[in-house]
Amino acid sequence: MKILVGYKRVVDYNVRIQVKPDGSGVVTDGVKLSANPFDEIALEEALRLRDKGIATEVIVATIAPADAQAHLRNGLAMGANRAIHVVTEAGQDIQPLTAARIFLKLIEKEQPDLVILGKQAIDDDANQTGQMLATIWGRPQATFASKLEVADGKATVTREVDAGLETLEVDLPAVVTTDLRLNEPRFIKLPDIMKAKSKPLEAIPFADLGVEAGKGLKTTAYAPPPKRSKGVMVKDAAELVAALKQKGLL
Repeated sequence: MKILVGYKRVVDYNVRIQVKPDGSGVVTDGVKLSANPFDEIALEEALRLRDKGIATEVIVATIAPADAQAHLRNGLAMGANRAIHVVTEAGQDIQPLTAARIFLKLIEKEQPDLVILGKQAIDDDANQTGQMLATIWGRPQATFASKLEVADGKATVTREVDAGLETLEVDLPAVVTTDLRLNEPRFIKLPDIMKAKSKPLEAIPFADLGVEAGKGLKTTAYAPPPKRSKGVMVKDAAELVAALKQKGLL
């Protein structure tokens, strides 16, 4: 059984995002970049399936500029068998539908039994790629997985929904997207970092896949959220109600 895992590089979740003075984007120079947390969970789940003997190979794939190889080596150090790097131009904006089309090309090439993606990336919070991929692939999907079991050619997924928990059983091949409570990714040890240097990493130029990027969405301006205003102390509930009415909140 082969598992393909999406492994996107994003601005680290601990970084305080700063908007450029001209409003043309966010500051990325000198900013720490790391794996999307949901994708780390996806990779960890794939590795656990391999550790149980259910899967035989785990492949990590990213869509990013040429300088993202260190990011993929991090995924290999976690334990992936090999990596695929779809190389894009610096500054090229890959939107969810384009990403789904790229993953479909990789699926046609690798023929995985299961594709695991993070439910969303923390840079755009789109939560679309997994659903789009399943649709254009013509295979089942199970999103927001908080538990995953694979046996007898089927995946049983417990997923988090507004009303609580829902259990789905889907035939493989299928697409599964991961939620935060699925697992806790393992720490990378120094020997694993050294081993990752010799693991296969295949680079594929984006242009060679024959995928049309399309026009997609265009962001015209960026702006930071307004600064939080100073709190107001009130003596009692009546004064609180009066203050809220004055602001038009009641």
